Amino acid sequence: MPSHKSCFKRMKTAEQERQRNRAFRSQLRTSMKELREESNKEAAAQKYREVTSLLDKASGSHLIHKRNADRNKARLAKVVQKLG
Repeated sequence: MPSHKSCFKRMKTAEQERQRNRAFRSQLRTSMKELREESNKEAAAQKYREVTSLLDKASGSHLIHKRNADRNKARLAKVVQKLG
């Protein structure tokens, strides 16, 4: 256990941040999976807009790398284009 107050606070906030990141990453992966399983093109296009927003937020907060977000957006765009 930490001996300084500031170390204790840092440990506590780091745990909160870890839980928040874990939840957001889980939400991101679930939404990407739902988009891949979508069969309706209009619904998939709407879902794609939501997923790209989540990917941009994740890369903006350094949860994932920017190129990782771009790669996923490109792959998901191909999935949406193939529907039709």
